[in-house]
Amino acid sequence: MPDPNEQLIARLRRIEGQVRGIARMLDDQRSCEDVVTQLMAVRSSIDTVGAVVLDTHLAQCVSGRSADEQIEALRDAMRLWWRFAPAAGGVGADPGTVGAQSPLPVPGEAR
Repeated sequence: MPDPNEQLIARLRRIEGQVRGIARMLDDQRSCEDVVTQLMAVRSSIDTVGAVVLDTHLAQCVSGRSADEQIEALRDAMRLWWRFAPAAGGVGADPGTVGAQSPLPVPGEAR
């Protein structure tokens, strides 16, 4: 079975190549539509890598923990995903933050 980290590194190297390709497209003054299409492909690839990393992290976080600890680990992961998910920020998000506020409660705060 291939090492998951090696697979992620290979994906990241492909993304790196895509980004260099986008830079060349800009140098060549390619159409906005072509550039944006490639940018969206890179975003999708990065989202996939993020989901795989999060999945691996979750599998490690919940293994051997109590139900309450598992729930808290899952909430922490969801908060992290909400913070960086591209769709979470949406139009009108505060430009000083990445993504949006998670709808999940923060530990220690009233629900």
